Amino acid sequence: MIQEKTESFIELQNLTKIYPEGNYRRSVLQEINITVNRGEIIVLLGRSGSGKSTLLNLLCGIDLPSSGKVFINDINITGLSEHERTLFRRKHIGFIFQFFNLIPTLTVEENLLLPLELNGLTGKEEEKRAFELLNHVGLSDRRKSYPEQLSGGEQQRVAIARSLSHDPAILLADEPTGNLDLETGQKILSLLDNLARKSGKTMIMATHSKEMVCSSFQKVRLLTLNGKGHLQELSR
Repeated sequence: MIQEKTESFIELQNLTKIYPEGNYRRSVLQEINITVNRGEIIVLLGRSGSGKSTLLNLLCGIDLPSSGKVFINDINITGLSEHERTLFRRKHIGFIFQFFNLIPTLTVEENLLLPLELNGLTGKEEEKRAFELLNHVGLSDRRKSYPEQLSGGEQQRVAIARSLSHDPAILLADEPTGNLDLETGQKILSLLDNLARKSGKTMIMATHSKEMVCSSFQKVRLLTLNGKGHLQELSR
């Protein structure tokens, strides 16, 4: 179990990712160094192809860096086996995707409870908490609906509730409004901001829209990837 700590919670040390493309080596990230405190909300800005999704994948151990290390609460994620990274990710990280990634053959309720089942959290208290999250996102009356019966905004609200249902320490969101219209996107980000702060989660979100972030989040730390592998901190 991740224990409470007062110092930095996530630390990236000289993180570099290089992809071979034929005879060419494309450097997506170059010696990235970030320290993130517990409960902090970070937004990664950058155009498509700048390395935002790559950085999120390295953060959660889906992918491994070419060099450098990722620490979460002093655990070296890059030093774990693939199986250990999978278990760590399943327990401690919640995901929100651009295209929702709800399982179409499962109802809203079944999608919501899936992370609990994968972590062996099948008690009444855990289920009650999950359904409270569904109520918080305003969809308690859609428990028996299937994803195809929901609008895009509704599907993303279910995805947000699902990402929090197993009470992860970290939320990762990859372009969570990229498939939504502007008004719905702003509502989704405001909801996400409120839920993350209320539950004290550490959140890192990738997006290309600084304007939408600044109009929807109360307090956020902005970082930008310049497309050449370098990271820079921005003032809001």
